[in-house]
Amino acid sequence: MTTQYWLVKSEPDTYSWSDLVRDRRTDWTGVRNYAARLHLKAMRAGDTVLFYHSGESKSIVGVAKVTKTAFPDTTADEPGWVAVELAPVQALTTPLTLALIKADATLKSMELVRQSRLSVSPVRPAEFARIRQLGQ
Repeated sequence: MTTQYWLVKSEPDTYSWSDLVRDRRTDWTGVRNYAARLHLKAMRAGDTVLFYHSGESKSIVGVAKVTKTAFPDTTADEPGWVAVELAPVQALTTPLTLALIKADATLKSMELVRQSRLSVSPVRPAEFARIRQLGQ
């Protein structure tokens, strides 16, 4: 199977890229949106994940990987919600701001731009390649 690409969003004050690097892995819990839940369920071990700081910084700051596929989210009050386990791979040398993403021809139609409130979204292979290129 080919690698899938995803983007997860977090407020840096809640859980930042540096927190993930420090912890070496984390359960990505707390997602309470039905579309985002479907994306979590579709993630496979080994898939690549872009880590986006929402809030003030609004930028992609790192690359992580899925190390454990969907399992019940222990923070949920009702059944059906899932989490995945993520581990850091590498920080981007240059964080990619939302403004830069919106201005780039390859990136301007990313799910991040189209559905900005979604906390977990798919990323197309061409978008991922462009982000890697710009983030080096």
